[in-house]
Amino acid sequence: MPLIAALLCIFFIFYVFWVDYRESDEPDLALWVPTAWLFLAASRSASQWMDISSPITYQASYYEGSSLDAVVYLFLIVAGLTILARRRIDYVEQAINNPWVWLYFLFGALSVVWSDDSFISLKRWFKASGNLIMALVALTEPDPYRAIRTILRRLAFILLPLSVLFIKYYPEWGRAYAWGGRPMYTGAATHKNGLGQICLFTGVYFSWELLLILRGRREWTVRFRDLPHLALLVMFAWLFYIVDSATAQICLVLAAALFLVSAVPAIAREPNWFVTAGVAAALVLGVLEGMLGISNAVLSLLDRDPTLTTRVPMWQGLLDMAVDPVFGAGYESFWLGDRLPKLIAAYGVRQAHNGYLETYLNLGMIGLALLVGCIVHGLLKARRYLDVDFPSGVARLCLIVVAVFYNWTEATFYGVSFMWTLLLLGVMDPPEPEEPEADTDWSPGGGAEEGAEGA
Repeated sequence: MPLIAALLCIFFIFYVFWVDYRESDEPDLALWVPTAWLFLAASRSASQWMDISSPITYQASYYEGSSLDAVVYLFLIVAGLTILARRRIDYVEQAINNPWVWLYFLFGALSVVWSDDSFISLKRWFKASGNLIMALVALTEPDPYRAIRTILRRLAFILLPLSVLFIKYYPEWGRAYAWGGRPMYTGAATHKNGLGQICLFTGVYFSWELLLILRGRREWTVRFRDLPHLALLVMFAWLFYIVDSATAQICLVLAAALFLVSAVPAIAREPNWFVTAGVAAALVLGVLEGMLGISNAVLSLLDRDPTLTTRVPMWQGLLDMAVDPVFGAGYESFWLGDRLPKLIAAYGVRQAHNGYLETYLNLGMIGLALLVGCIVHGLLKARRYLDVDFPSGVARLCLIVVAVFYNWTEATFYGVSFMWTLLLLGVMDPPEPEEPEADTDWSPGGGAEEGAEGA
């Protein structure tokens, strides 16, 4: 039975890609590079896929990493840089349009100098810069937001069926055990939070498509070719139901609410109403939190400790161990040296489970200020986009909001990270490319009419 299920899963994946290819005007070859990058970021590293029968553990030294992974990431980074070189991007204009992002990565590169191990820190900075490169590849497409939806759709085609297959028929691949021996569903990822992240970005994609349908840019018809997409919706609903990731669940509710509210015609006609409604909602939530403590009720509803007793003491302990409050320990260097065995013995983790605290520990107040600058600048851009292209402005806002809230209880602003890339896609302006070279193998497939794309 597992073998038959695996064959059916493979057939289904090939079929939905075939249907999608038939409905697309162009092959979108360049988008396969960021798709591959985000596939590895959202699921498992290349070395883990190659040795999938082994238990889900750190398969290589925390310091050295896997040689196979290094080669794969290097190949994807070089491929991304090749695409950008052939598109002849004006990087000066890019830096002017997105100063906070570039300052953040430049400061990260500079912080390598005071790291406990500059070589390891530099390697990690170079790998993390791949997130920026992949975001630029998508944003330099003729229609950047169509490109982002294409990437999210392709990932859903692969990761949803594989997650269902692994959980149902290959539990040794799709299930694992958390600290304390509690079983958890992991699907195609390595942890329940990874499966939650897969459900989160898939839900964002479906919500985005629903907004376009309600805005009249899509036709939703139930024909034979739509059945695979309906099957994907069923898979998503089942995985979202069983996944035990409160962070992903809350973020998806926020994202879906943003898209649904933005579909109200009155709000779409007057984008200022959308902003006003968001500010009013934030104020109301703030008052309710102060008077009634609604966050405790939400956490209790999600079967989570309202006091966050497993996180708050750890956060305080990590703050007490901060190397330098201004400059930090160096890019991804806090968890190096003599601190690592002490931290693992004390907390059993290799990250702070808070993206902002993780940034502070590694890059100090300067790095944290640059990160906040990226977010605020991106929100202001999303506000301006609402007047120009309302659906794209809502999408940018959604990507930022999801990444910002997700990093309150998870740290994803480092390494090969799906959420880090989503944030960059939300905060960065699409650059203005110069005249592209003719007859290139990496020619983008964007620019097709919206109606030609499948849901």
